[in-house]
Amino acid sequence: MIRGERLHKTYYLGRTELNVLRNVSIVLTRGEFVAITGASGSGKSTLLHVLSGLDVPQQGQVYYENEPLFEPEGCREIPVGRDAAVARASGGAGRGAGTMQLQAYEFRRNGLRNQRFGFVFQFYHLLPEFDVLENVMLPSMVGSTTAGWLTGRAAAQQRALSLLDRVGLKDRLKHRPNELSGGERQRVSIARALMNEPEVLFADEPTGNLDGKNGRAIFDLLQDLNRGGQTVVMVTHDRDLAKEADRTVHLVDGRIDSDG
Repeated sequence: MIRGERLHKTYYLGRTELNVLRNVSIVLTRGEFVAITGASGSGKSTLLHVLSGLDVPQQGQVYYENEPLFEPEGCREIPVGRDAAVARASGGAGRGAGTMQLQAYEFRRNGLRNQRFGFVFQFYHLLPEFDVLENVMLPSMVGSTTAGWLTGRAAAQQRALSLLDRVGLKDRLKHRPNELSGGERQRVSIARALMNEPEVLFADEPTGNLDGKNGRAIFDLLQDLNRGGQTVVMVTHDRDLAKEADRTVHLVDGRIDSDG
């Protein structure tokens, strides 16, 4: 389903070079619940971001259903910071591929992130000016044309209502994020991530900002979704929760130390 091959990702802090991923290869199959663990700075969040197309590796490739997510190595635009400057100085960015080809890769990644991948983050990333229902409907709106949204809004609202009922928030529809507890906000973010019926749910430290009781409840919800067939890839620092996943991938210094 998702295959990462020889992934290498470097960040720069001033003159300091940080090799966050070092030649990582991994295969994720449909229906799995995979927990990615490791100490702070081991590369676990970066691995999740690269596998889901949120971040761009300098080397290696990610394949979703055997199709590459990223441009060939010689023509990748590394998004921010000194990475981009280094790529331009070396003549790498834009080399070996035309603008239309590069745009095609970016267009496909955008489509996957909206339609095939769902995202849950530690700090929720809900829009404060939107109420709960509007936050959950947002992926459907973003993925539609104006005409498509006008004709499909009623169906999108019904799906959002169903998802909020499923996560136990049918009585919070008109609340703003700042009127919710941390656990409730995370439930909203899970409902939002499921809005477009993604094939893979990527969760980056979904319990990391919650107390033990709420963290357990969120993990139980993810397990319940997985039992229903949802593929889940979760980064966590909680080794006890990770033990309950189907599979645990443990990173040490940007490399896979164990996978089982």
